Amino acid sequence: MSFVHLHNHTFYSLLDAAAAPEKLILAAKEDGQSALAITDHGVMFGCFEFYKKAKKHGVKPIIGCEVYIAVKKHTDREKVADASKKRNYYHLVLLAKNETGYKNLIKLTSIGHTAGFYYKPRIDFDLLKQYHEGLIATSACLAGPINAPMLAGDMDTARHNALVLKEIFGDDFYIELQDHGLPEDKHVLEYAPQLAKELGIKIVVTNDAHYITKEHAAAHNVMLHINKDASFAKETNFDVRRDLRYRVPEMYLKTQEQMKKLFKDFAEGIESTVEIAEKIDLKIPDQLQMPQFPIPEESDATTLEDYLEELTMQGLEERYAVMTSEILDRISFELAVIKKMGYAGYFLIVQDFIRAARDMGVRVGPGRGSAAGSLVAYALRITDIDPLKYDLLFER
Repeated sequence: MSFVHLHNHTFYSLLDAAAAPEKLILAAKEDGQSALAITDHGVMFGCFEFYKKAKKHGVKPIIGCEVYIAVKKHTDREKVADASKKRNYYHLVLLAKNETGYKNLIKLTSIGHTAGFYYKPRIDFDLLKQYHEGLIATSACLAGPINAPMLAGDMDTARHNALVLKEIFGDDFYIELQDHGLPEDKHVLEYAPQLAKELGIKIVVTNDAHYITKEHAAAHNVMLHINKDASFAKETNFDVRRDLRYRVPEMYLKTQEQMKKLFKDFAEGIESTVEIAEKIDLKIPDQLQMPQFPIPEESDATTLEDYLEELTMQGLEERYAVMTSEILDRISFELAVIKKMGYAGYFLIVQDFIRAARDMGVRVGPGRGSAAGSLVAYALRITDIDPLKYDLLFER
């Protein structure tokens, strides 16, 4: 292993990248690359597929994400001027070293979507301090917390951000260098290594891969313009296959030799890719795991099965004025089956989000399919169809 790609996007970076995870892995394998990272923009829903496919093809999977870091707080909802663009966030690549890092990365991206979403799912430096364990950070692309201020001539902010990230991640923070032939890349390549040396931070080299081969650049550009207003194209000589939005056809998965040649003056950065890959020791369990539903403190139940029975009996009392033997026999039978199958937690989770939806005024259907045959579901108000009245079978 002489070089590892640590900055790669798949088509799970929606309307931004075009590479299929498995094809990306196969391209890396064909070049003799024994490890490969996935770092989609702000999301992780491609990670498990990537992990499984990489394992299948004998390539070490490196699970990561290119997250969005709010310039101030992740809860801010105002535009702020940063670098040469109006933006309120930076990019930062995070890679999971182990299971702890993987869980922290999931936590961070979840917070970004649920609490920090403003155009992008953002987190902030305080959250990084809280959930940094088990993570490796690299300073990302031209929109990163070091490169963006640097390109705007604000070296003080670039230095400050580098020091903050070094304090958070220690030796697991690297200043990232890229060279796609853009003028901005040349500027960063001149000053970022100096800053890294000054602050005692290692460098790492990457290519911001959004597609697999150079020939895919035109098709990728067509995809980028799917959600753009095309009216300007009629008024100009714009050619979507020629006039690249990313300006250069270099955002592809380059070979190890191409990367070593491109960064021949930065051997340390090449070595860092291998060093980072060797730090990774992540094993994701492949068996299905049910989420643990929390039992409220005020309940006397000690297990999920007991709590399900408690809620079910409360629901039956609300549904029926008289508790007949037919009702009690049916509910006893259903609960026994649910407990035996280990589905108590599942029923509790479903009733919880159905109740929440109703509380928020979100319409919920009365029930469909086999669920409508369950008296437990009826008691929990997951459904609104009485299975006894309509002679519906739980066994369905």
